[in-house]
Amino acid sequence: MDDSSEPATLREKAYASFTRHLLARDLKPGQFVSQRELVAFTGLPLGAIREIVPRLEAEGLLTTIPQRGMQIAHIDINLIREAFQFRLFMEREAVALFTVNASDAELARLRREHEDMLAQALSQAPTPEMEAKAQNIDWAMHDTFIDALGNEIIAKAYLVNSVKIRLIHQERFRIDGRVVPVMQEHLTVIEALEGRDPQKAVEAISRHIDNARRLALQI
Repeated sequence: MDDSSEPATLREKAYASFTRHLLARDLKPGQFVSQRELVAFTGLPLGAIREIVPRLEAEGLLTTIPQRGMQIAHIDINLIREAFQFRLFMEREAVALFTVNASDAELARLRREHEDMLAQALSQAPTPEMEAKAQNIDWAMHDTFIDALGNEIIAKAYLVNSVKIRLIHQERFRIDGRVVPVMQEHLTVIEALEGRDPQKAVEAISRHIDNARRLALQI
């Protein structure tokens, strides 16, 4: 049996486990952490942790501070501005292409999903479960635009930025109490998609992302 792929598999598992714990807030922005602690969090070998540290540093998710150890990325103004600028650049082009190429069935699915969520939010008091579902619908639509490009380079870069965007959401603003306006903004995007109007879709997604950026920048 060929075990040559095992180290790479462990690296990917370690990376996936790190980001999962980060998004679950087991690891918090600005927190100092040791390699041994990451071993405990991930349940993976020290060698795999050591191998992902350079990747995490290159992606801006981790910084090594001399004589202090490794620090999880801070959520600061520069990170917010850069993460949202990257998101805007990627999604404007992605949504323009999606407008032209998406199937009618895919657009119908997006509309149904969002209208059902909006109706639920308008008809009942918010619950953590409902808001978690709405958040997943929110993120899934954006991911759909990028996935539809079929470009692995863009998908990987967008995924790294998505981790940062999700951290910003957790630290600066959440969908809690905002399900209705978020679903309405998404439905405006979906309406432009249904009209097969790339320019309107780009304008709608730009407004939606800018609204999120402005909320994140509020102190």
